[in-house]
Amino acid sequence: MNRLMSVVRVLVLGLAVSGSFAAAQGAEKIVIDGSTTVGPIAKAFAQNYMDQNKDVNITVSESGSGNGAKSLINNACQVATMSRFMKPEEFKAAVYNNITPVAHVIALDGIAVIVHPSNPVKALTLAQARDIYTGKVTNWKELGGPDVKIVIISRDTNSGTYETFEAIVLKGAKIAGGAEYVGSNGAVRDRVQNTPAAVGYVGVGFLDDSVKALSVDGVTPSKETVQSGHYPISRPLYMFTNGYPKLGSHLYSFVTFYLSKKGQEIVEEVGFVPVTNY
Repeated sequence: MNRLMSVVRVLVLGLAVSGSFAAAQGAEKIVIDGSTTVGPIAKAFAQNYMDQNKDVNITVSESGSGNGAKSLINNACQVATMSRFMKPEEFKAAVYNNITPVAHVIALDGIAVIVHPSNPVKALTLAQARDIYTGKVTNWKELGGPDVKIVIISRDTNSGTYETFEAIVLKGAKIAGGAEYVGSNGAVRDRVQNTPAAVGYVGVGFLDDSVKALSVDGVTPSKETVQSGHYPISRPLYMFTNGYPKLGSHLYSFVTFYLSKKGQEIVEEVGFVPVTNY
């Protein structure tokens, strides 16, 4: 009798484990790809959402805004995170593939121009920032700093942060030869914090005490100045979906999570600016 009960217990346990595995395998999947700037928001949203909804599995990749757009166009993801709006040629490619991109503005961001904390320079104009990055100004002494050559750090050209900086600051001009290109906001910050003569630019969510953010045209990057539109290098951050998600679906609940009090709290917790006041 004891042996029979043992067999029954093993069978019941096996069925339970098998059922749990099947449930996990059957969980709805949401694949997210794109911006390294939006990445921290997407990851925090995903973790919170999965904690509350055990029947969904969300993965987040950070391959850059351009690659996020490509993933959505090729139906390789359900959500493309982008730190810039889609380009006309991306929309055209999407429509050709029967994809209808819909933008969801989930947060606001300012792009901060950063230097090493030891650099005495505290402020730039947009024109001075452009002169640095185009090579017209090459030494910090021209801006009231030390007599040392400026080390230019930029995001890679596939980055939405780069494209926003190019549009607002460079106004289409090319970055000077010899500039260093890196693949993420974190990499820019790391390079600047270890290089006294460096200048870089990052989303405000990546600011910390290891670098110094400069005021631009007399305005310091902050939640208030970005939200009010006074900080000159500001932008919305996006999640793009193929069409508007079906009401009541996990995808709908996820991409509208930013509108909730908790969603906006998370946006602030990771260093960005909410689109609503909660």
